[in-house]
Amino acid sequence: MSPIFTVRFATFAALVLLSAQALAAPPRHVTLDYEVLRNGSVLGDAVETLEHDGKKYSITSEVKGRGILALLPTLRRTSRGRITPQGLKPEEFHDQRGPTWAVSARFDWDAQSLTQERKGKTETVRMPANTQDPLTLAYGFAFAPPAAKEFDVLRADGRGLTPFRFKVVGSEKLKTSLGEMLTLHVEKVRDGPDDKSTDIWFASERNYLPVRVLVVDTDGTRADQILRRIDD
Repeated sequence: MSPIFTVRFATFAALVLLSAQALAAPPRHVTLDYEVLRNGSVLGDAVETLEHDGKKYSITSEVKGRGILALLPTLRRTSRGRITPQGLKPEEFHDQRGPTWAVSARFDWDAQSLTQERKGKTETVRMPANTQDPLTLAYGFAFAPPAAKEFDVLRADGRGLTPFRFKVVGSEKLKTSLGEMLTLHVEKVRDGPDDKSTDIWFASERNYLPVRVLVVDTDGTRADQILRRIDD
C-alpha cells in the first residue's frame, strides 16, 4: 500500500468515524480548562464553558494572564444561538477586552444579514450560509461533522468577515495533561507565505471538543492553547 493511499484512507476513515460518533451531542454542561502559551512559555489560562438544551447553546470563553500579565483585563468572549441539523447557528457574539474595548456581531439568519459593531460604529452586510463566529468554529464539530475533507467558513468576529478554508488532516494521538488522546486534526489552508497557519485538534472520543488550537504567525511566533482538564 503506497504512503499516499495510506494517508488518504486514514483521512477518509477519520471522516467516517466522525460522522458516526457526532450523532451523540456533547454533555449539556461542560467546562474545558486550557493552558495558554506563547513560543512554549506559559502566559495564562483559558476557561471555556459550553451549555445547551438540544435546541439552544451558549459558549463562554475567559482568558486570564499569569504573573505580571494577571494585571491585564480578562479577555471574555460569548456566543449564543441555535442548534440545527447543519450545526451551530450563532445569533450573537461578543468580545470584551477590558472596560473600553468591545466588539459584537448579530446574526439574522432569516434576513441573511450580519450586523457588526466596533468603536461605536455599526455595519450591516449580507451574510452567507457558512458564516460562523470564533467560538462556533471551535465547537461546531461537537454537533455536526464536516461534510467533506475540505470546507469553507466565513468567520465573523465583530471586526469583519474573514474567509477560511479548512482541510481534515486525519486522526492523531496527542499527549495532554489528561493522558494520550485520540484526536481529529484539522488545519487551515494557507493563502500564501504571508498568511498565518491555524491547526485545531478535536477529541475523537469526547464529542469532538477542542483539545488544542495552534496559531503560527508569519514571523514564526506560536500561540498555543492546550487542554488541561474537562469537567462535565
